[in-house]
Amino acid sequence: MINLLRIFQFWEREAASLRQQLQYLQEMHRQLLGEGLSGLTYKDLQNLENQLEMSLKGIRMKKESTIHQENIELHKKVSQMCQENKELRKKVYGAEGIDQANGSSQVSHGLLGYEFQAPTNLQLSQPQSQEKATPEKAVTLG
Repeated sequence: MINLLRIFQFWEREAASLRQQLQYLQEMHRQLLGEGLSGLTYKDLQNLENQLEMSLKGIRMKKESTIHQENIELHKKVSQMCQENKELRKKVYGAEGIDQANGSSQVSHGLLGYEFQAPTNLQLSQPQSQEKATPEKAVTLG
């Protein structure tokens, strides 16, 4: 019977401790949200500000890390697309014509991604003479 009483007392103390911890955490949560600050001393406010600054620093580091990781993934995707584009050119122009196609084709960066533009080969030609030919039969008036 004494053992049951001790066990009951232990669990009562444990429950009271947990209630106290819950109250503390709820109060800290309110303070972190900027509520219930009127009863805090200057030192308490300074500690709260330091906690918030440390939290912001951690958030910014996580954000930077996430952006860096996304940048790496996007770079991989762009490299893969460039490789696929190169392979498609080989299929279209053949292995021997790929150099010529590479020299005259353009890859442009549009808002929706990469756009392939077909190669355009321009050649200079000599201007054609535009002398007026004299008609073989002259018209005589008279």
